Amino acid sequence: MSNASSRPVNVAVVGLGFMGITHIKSYQQLPGARLVAVCDAFRQPVDGVLPGISGNITSADALVLGREVRAYKELGDLLKDDDVDLIDLCVPTPLHVPQATAALAAGRHVLCEKPLARTSALAREIVAAAQTARGFFMPAMCMRFWPGWAWLKELAAKQTYGKILTARFRRVSAPPGWSRQAYFNGGESGGALLDLHIHDTDFVQFVFGRPQRVYSTGLSRFSGAIDHVVTQYHVAGGATVHAEGSWLLTAGFNMAYTIMCERATVDFDSARGAEALRIDEEGQPTRTIKPDGVDGYVEELRHFITCIQSGRPPSIVTAEDALGSVEICEAEERSIQTGQVVTL
Repeated sequence: MSNASSRPVNVAVVGLGFMGITHIKSYQQLPGARLVAVCDAFRQPVDGVLPGISGNITSADALVLGREVRAYKELGDLLKDDDVDLIDLCVPTPLHVPQATAALAAGRHVLCEKPLARTSALAREIVAAAQTARGFFMPAMCMRFWPGWAWLKELAAKQTYGKILTARFRRVSAPPGWSRQAYFNGGESGGALLDLHIHDTDFVQFVFGRPQRVYSTGLSRFSGAIDHVVTQYHVAGGATVHAEGSWLLTAGFNMAYTIMCERATVDFDSARGAEALRIDEEGQPTRTIKPDGVDGYVEELRHFITCIQSGRPPSIVTAEDALGSVEICEAEERSIQTGQVVTL
């Protein structure tokens, strides 16, 4: 595998549920990527077409792959396909460690959906494998790339409106309507805490650094794990930061944040659609910002494809970052169970 190349990166997507189809549709928007194979033990394309499936951000319609895209049922068979550069894992969480480590051992670049693993101990196995692998590894923490969120990271770094004083994040959804057998097994999925809320936990560490302590309350309703969580993060710099994540919404999905800075309030609410991001600055009328980018899925994959082509490892998010987000979520889980503040 060359260190730098301008040729398209040959991609294989493993797991053809909602997220797998979402990633395929994203690759189709990237000239630097070429889908050459798919892999799923149960769902297979018919005459080059995959049936649709729905998720909480968008619905994935039936998707034309083309007859030239090879289909496999077993990862081991896919890894024998020397034409594949990048393995994109969109499989249930228990498969992340064995499949990521196998693909890395085979010398492939690997993208792995979140969470990295159900526990930090398991996640460390992927981190260790990535550290010695020939290929690059990147966890799919899409909020670091999401329009309006990547923009917020830059705003925080530049202190555009002064220091951030308070930050509130919210990500609430109806329980998953797809793959419920996997999601509602909280011992394996981690419930809403690790499926949904981990996005905001990761974004908190992205913007504010690793929290020093967390205090969380929450409950279980569907999975046996934590399906609703509210967390207060104690971060360096003194900002008051908290986040809510839930599968208890009766219907729909919403993600939002409110950031109060010294000289402005920044508010993002997905319910406002194209006008999701608003700014109230002192002495100025409310205005709407339209950040660059398609969506977090396209932008994270664009970043990884560019990294592979340039021969530079991913920098916006790393395996160690994904391990950190699992460690913080574990601390939140312990806080809920004990009613105590948990130090990281």
